[in-house]
Amino acid sequence: MSLKLNVIIGSTRPGRAGPAVAKWAAEQAGTHGKFEVELVDLADFNLPLLDEPSHPRAQQYQHEHTKNWSASVAAADAYLFVTPEYDYFPNAALVNALQVLSREWSFKAACVLSYGGISGGLRAAQELRQLIGNLDMMAIPQTVAVPSFGKFINDDQVFAPTEPTINGLNGALDALARWASALKAARQA
Repeated sequence: MSLKLNVIIGSTRPGRAGPAVAKWAAEQAGTHGKFEVELVDLADFNLPLLDEPSHPRAQQYQHEHTKNWSASVAAADAYLFVTPEYDYFPNAALVNALQVLSREWSFKAACVLSYGGISGGLRAAQELRQLIGNLDMMAIPQTVAVPSFGKFINDDQVFAPTEPTINGLNGALDALARWASALKAARQA
């Protein structure tokens, strides 16, 4: 059973580190071998703040940006959200992107890779995991946190983390694949 994983760059801020971290995560997921991987940049969708007149559960989208985002999300079996921590919370662009849709997320597995200062974004990851669960996804318990992330990004914007981060992501991908397989079978039943 083929599984599609969207690695989602959750930050849209100019000068963000998200693309470097997410590119590394997508490459690791591809090497991991259990997923067909797509790197998805949230900034490419230009999602305004909740601008659809109908509730997301109705899936009556009027705007092209929402239709495009819906198609991207619906095509995946699992998600790896790559997020910074802003004020002890996930950034507003990612929260908005999650709340713009509803049914597209249902019965799919999700993992959070957070990055930040000394905490590695763990507070944002925990808040994000709760929102993920509220959207009918399975937020796996394994969270990958990258403290002091800036030390691992070189002048060419290449992210090169330590061995524990690599091992942590591989373990999370193992769990994500198990959950994604089970939930895909459940969705097809």
